[in-house]
Formats: sequence, C-alpha cells, structure tokens
Amino acid sequence: MRAAGLHLDEVGPTEVTGWIDLGPEHHQPWGLVHGGIYTTAIESAASVGASTAAAEYGLAAVGVNNNTNFLRSMVAGRVEVRAAAIQQGRTAQLWEVRITDSDNRLVAIGQVRLQNVTPRT
Repeated sequence: MRAAGLHLDEVGPTEVTGWIDLGPEHHQPWGLVHGGIYTTAIESAASVGASTAAAEYGLAAVGVNNNTNFLRSMVAGRVEVRAAAIQQGRTAQLWEVRITDSDNRLVAIGQVRLQNVTPRT
C-alpha cells in the first residue's frame, strides 16, 4: 500500500475509503499511471475491509481473485478509492472497488473475491 501511495480514511467491515495522489512515481514507461497501481489499490482496499469483517469471527481474509478494469488513463491527480462489500458469507466474501477522479469519473473498477481462513500463528 505504501508503494502505491494508498491512504485509508475509513476502514470498516462493509466499506473502506481512501485516496491516492498520483504522479510520476506511478507511471509506466509511456508516461501514464501504471494499471498495477489501480490493481494494488483495489486488492488492498478490499482485503483490509474483508479482513476487518473476518476478524470479528477470529478469521483472516485472503484474496483468491482480482478482476480490475481500467477505464480512464491518468497522468497525475488525486483519485478516490471506495470499496464496498457485495456479499459476505461464512467462508467467502465479494467486494467491489471503484476508483474515481476529481470529477467523479470512473478511472478503474474491480471486484475481489476473498476467502475467510484461520490465521496462521
């Protein structure tokens, strides 16, 4: 999360919000923000929220699938990251994460499927 620059504002068992200030440190060789930044933010926000929910049952949540779609290219600027639980069961969770620019346009959207597991000690 630190390398991607993701800062979390609110963390809860059904929603996580945060932001990233995008700049040259996030660029791929052609001067645009690398899609891996968005994928990392989506996986991280969903995992933090899902783990918060799972912790209530003494479990941890681990990602088993991340499907991220890149919709708008960016060079710089702040993006908002909002993760919301779609489904939360005893053994699995599904989260949707939306990344929007300062004009509230969708930049990337993803879904992360997570499995609730017993943490290793």
